[in-house]
Amino acid sequence: MRQEVLVGSVNVAVHSSDGLTRAGIISYVRHDHRLSLVESASDADVTVVVTEVANASTLGLLRRLAEEAEAEPGSMHFVVVVGRRWEADLSAAVDRGVRAVVPRGTFVADEFAATLVAVSQGGGSLPAPLQGALMEQILVVQREVLAPRGLSATGVSAREVDVLRLLAEGRELSEIAESLRFSERTIKYVLYGAMKRLGLRNRAHAVSYAIRAGLI
Repeated sequence: MRQEVLVGSVNVAVHSSDGLTRAGIISYVRHDHRLSLVESASDADVTVVVTEVANASTLGLLRRLAEEAEAEPGSMHFVVVVGRRWEADLSAAVDRGVRAVVPRGTFVADEFAATLVAVSQGGGSLPAPLQGALMEQILVVQREVLAPRGLSATGVSAREVDVLRLLAEGRELSEIAESLRFSERTIKYVLYGAMKRLGLRNRAHAVSYAIRAGLI
């Protein structure tokens, strides 16, 4: 039977080894005008994955679904409905494309649909305990991995931030070098190294990026 997809709606695929749970979620999707059911994750804006316990096997499943959809790593948007507990590495889950986690015990149809819409638009949602755990992971990476290398969570070093800040003030490279007490050649190396790493086209783009990222 030909599947009808509403224009402007969020295309949702559902993956669950539990047939009853899958049928229930499909019913929710079909009865919400904001959502359209699709069979394949490759056609979905958001893919719902249902699991009793989220663990390393779940992350493997997400990887396989992305491979089957021929999607770039992390480009898919997954919403995981978890039954009992979360055991998977959160950072790895985010890398795999997890954008929201919904405990089955707190499942509410309208809130679930709103979560799917939000995820399709670039949003996300995690239960408070998982938010805290993820923030703790970020702090550990910042403290133990990035800081010893002179980097921040943005991947930009303190020296690069100083150069971008002075550049935003309209300083010439020679003036920046004098202010920071480096050679002009070093300042050029710092600036263009950051631009290349971050994919920035020119100095104006670099300044714009720094402002939007809250670096300066």
